[in-house]
Amino acid sequence: MVNLVALQQPLLHGLMKMAGVRPYAVEIEPGTVMNFWVPNKTLNKPKKGEKPAMVSGPTKPVVVLIHGFAAEGIVTWQFQVGALTKKYSVYVPDLLFFGGSSTDNPDRSPTFQAECVAAGLKKLGVEKCVVVGFSYGGMVAFMLADLYPDLVRSMIVSGSILGMTHSYRDAIMKRLGFSSSSELLLPSSVKGLKALLSVAAHKKLYFPDRLHKDFLEVMFTHRKERSELLEAVVNDTKHTTIPKFPQRIHLLWGENDQIFNQELAQNMKEQLGANATFEGIKKAGHLVHLERPCVYNRRLKRFLASLQHEEDGAPKK
Repeated sequence: MVNLVALQQPLLHGLMKMAGVRPYAVEIEPGTVMNFWVPNKTLNKPKKGEKPAMVSGPTKPVVVLIHGFAAEGIVTWQFQVGALTKKYSVYVPDLLFFGGSSTDNPDRSPTFQAECVAAGLKKLGVEKCVVVGFSYGGMVAFMLADLYPDLVRSMIVSGSILGMTHSYRDAIMKRLGFSSSSELLLPSSVKGLKALLSVAAHKKLYFPDRLHKDFLEVMFTHRKERSELLEAVVNDTKHTTIPKFPQRIHLLWGENDQIFNQELAQNMKEQLGANATFEGIKKAGHLVHLERPCVYNRRLKRFLASLQHEEDGAPKK
């Protein structure tokens, strides 16, 4: 029987190309390849049977969209790419063990993910960018901003935290009614996927079981490696150290997020200091960018425009 989700992928890929981005594999180091969706104009038009080659770096201000744990880059950001490409050079990496990205390096930490994203962006000619991170991708984005302040000039983060301790993870799982983060984020059955969606979305999503089954087959690959990624998110300390970020950080949240609730986001804003701002979106949960994409995109573009205005209005040295 044909997998409906797999059948839809070429359509989504075609829509992304129409929106202005194409896939391009970047060798980060021997044994590590990271797939990026990059602006069409930065690649040549290869002849049939040939692979594309990079011909230029970005020509507009760069926005990097980093996905969460349940789906690869363009599935996560399918409603944001087209909204941004007119004014921005949009780059969408597939983190390791998602999409077309893989590694034989045993490191599963968010730090290694961030290092690979930074190395890939450098090879793609990106010198400065604004990073948008969702959930697991938000943790990678925080790490990226901390390690590479010259690369990341600002951040927008949705449904994420700075770091995860064992006690905090256990408290979240107990509150949500799951025995482990793998049970929540790596479902192996239609029932498990429905449970994840019921927690992640504000309103109940209605899909036939057939579609749930097909989504499981296509999106939840590399289960062993992804389970290791989840374990590597958790640090052994009792408290998470808060870096002093020089960048502006905008927390853009679904007000009904059950996984990382609004109170947590407000507390994180206070911990991050004067450079951090918070904005909630009503009638949206953890999947805020998918549930209310029009509102999310307006808020996202407004923040990006404010950054550009600040940069344009800054006194020249």
